[in-house]
Amino acid sequence: AETCKAAVQQFVNKLDAEVVKSLIFDNGAEFSALSEVTGTNLYFAHPYTPSERGSNEQLNGLLREFIPKGQSITSFSDDHIKQATAALNQRPRKLFGYKSANEFMAEQLLA
Repeated sequence: AETCKAAVQQFVNKLDAEVVKSLIFDNGAEFSALSEVTGTNLYFAHPYTPSERGSNEQLNGLLREFIPKGQSITSFSDDHIKQATAALNQRPRKLFGYKSANEFMAEQLLA
């Protein structure tokens, strides 16, 4: 929980509050200390309601292209994870007006 809290706080601190307006998490034990994170609005989804975490569920589905369901992420090399991350962040998304996540984030940071 403390590791997760530190990582989320570092992420929020790195980006402007206008970029990271809110974050949604499930109720896993690893997120139990997140109420201490400052600088953005944090929300916790209700149990068994994936519709409250739509973009997370969508990204999980895309990630299955690179890491099949049921396989531990620890069985993949750091290079494989980096390649998967890069591929997903370069893919155009309807949510971002058919820009990639990288393009969208760059625009937000320049605005």
